[in-house]
Amino acid sequence: MALFVFNSASKMVSSPLVIVHFILICVTLHCNNLAEAKTNPRPNIVLILTDDLDVSIGGMIPLVKTKKLIGDAGITFTNTFVASPLCCPSRASILTGKYPHNHHVVNNTLEGNCSSTAWQKTQEPETFPAFLQKHGIYQTFFAGKYLNEYGNKKAGGVEHVPPGWDHWFALERNSKYYNYTLSVNGRAQRHGQNYSEDYLTDVLANISIDFLENKSNRRPFFMMVSTPAPHSPWTAAPQYESSFPNIKAPRDPNFNIHGKDKHWLIRQAKTPMSNSSVEYLDNAYRKRWRTLLSVDDLVEKVVRKLEVRGELSNTYVIFTSDNGYHTGQFSLPMDKRQLYEFDIRVPLLVRGPNIKPNQTSPLLIANVDLGPTILDIAGYNVNETQMDGMSFLPILTGKGNSSMWRSDVLVEYEGEGSNISDPACPLLGPGVSECFPDCVCEDSYNNTYACVRTVSQAANLQYCEFDDNELSNIAKSIDQEVLEKMNHRLMMLQSCSGQSCRTPGVYDSQFRFDPRLMFSSLMPHRNKRRQTLK
Repeated sequence: MALFVFNSASKMVSSPLVIVHFILICVTLHCNNLAEAKTNPRPNIVLILTDDLDVSIGGMIPLVKTKKLIGDAGITFTNTFVASPLCCPSRASILTGKYPHNHHVVNNTLEGNCSSTAWQKTQEPETFPAFLQKHGIYQTFFAGKYLNEYGNKKAGGVEHVPPGWDHWFALERNSKYYNYTLSVNGRAQRHGQNYSEDYLTDVLANISIDFLENKSNRRPFFMMVSTPAPHSPWTAAPQYESSFPNIKAPRDPNFNIHGKDKHWLIRQAKTPMSNSSVEYLDNAYRKRWRTLLSVDDLVEKVVRKLEVRGELSNTYVIFTSDNGYHTGQFSLPMDKRQLYEFDIRVPLLVRGPNIKPNQTSPLLIANVDLGPTILDIAGYNVNETQMDGMSFLPILTGKGNSSMWRSDVLVEYEGEGSNISDPACPLLGPGVSECFPDCVCEDSYNNTYACVRTVSQAANLQYCEFDDNELSNIAKSIDQEVLEKMNHRLMMLQSCSGQSCRTPGVYDSQFRFDPRLMFSSLMPHRNKRRQTLK
């Protein structure tokens, strides 16, 4: 400021009075800025959420600028998991900081509580943006996909603006790239298929930049940008339509392999897949990567705008996904909804104040932790909420370590299946859904499970129970006592709420095991068989 005043004033030597007046104005502005800085020291927060972005089968590879601008400038978490591997339940967990058994969103339909009137009444007022807005310090902004059934006329249409958002630009329904409707603060704005005006990822980038340009500088901000990519229909921007011409779906050890010792839904996949199916998978994989190049551009635009405005050093930027994805693993064509790493593990990159660059952390993070962490960054007491997750801010800033961090998280999913048989696949019978033309189905009513995902210095395993009598225990090498303790832990997590979800896990030194809880009278009401996956 002093240099600016000096240079400007030196050009006005013909009018000493003007010089004095200009200096007084600049000094006054400088003092006001200092006063604002002292009264508003809280950092800004940006959350960028992608849709169906895996980390286990190469999803982050196209995001070169994102890795450089966020990951290399901060910390990359290598063990981040979702509470449920499906869009709406997972997004509900991000917003509420709760496991699905507490927010009650079980699938992507209104009947499954996705953006239903019940969700709006009981859960939306408890989301972390609602807490931010309630306290009045943060200005809040949302752009992109919210929940899959948002905008449904049976649940208020696009006129409904959830509590917590000062600026609202939400996509009606599920991911699209063209020909969609946005709710702009409760008013419908329709878009067509002109790239320069309508390509959704770019539209979200432009809206975000406009917000950063025109927001109040007197208050910190929280900005959430939720891209459609790389969700189907995988429509790339014109300049990226020919990118990655030789890329194929990864031929990892599970690709096109029969899951002979797994749930029947996995076993029904046809192995080996037909050549046409493999070709289709390869094409879809390329298209997914192409859509991510526009996400990479969006990240660059937002970070550079923050940098130009002088706000980047005081802004936390978080990048993640709502769930993972698979393309041909265990011969399943394409989807999520499974309990395996490719579906439940997601990327998590964070940069911000007091975060040292070029860090990698193996500590176990769940997406129910995002809300508590954002509230903690904003200066609010997470213990005053009903959130199940815990803040990983101490991990970000180097004030926490593995000895004080959790060793397990809960993953749960409630499968969907039709009550009638698919006419094209009569042999499958009723109870399946998401079926492909070759009668390979991605979901079923008894694809219902709950898992304890454990990551610690002593163990890296997943213990799951299915709502199914068909499975037998395949973990022959696991000690029976460990299985009993994991069963006990799963029971605890399936019934936990708030603080009780943050109690010690089996591989924490504070864990206490009461064998009396193993009696059948105290078992969960579902009829299950154990399955432990290493």
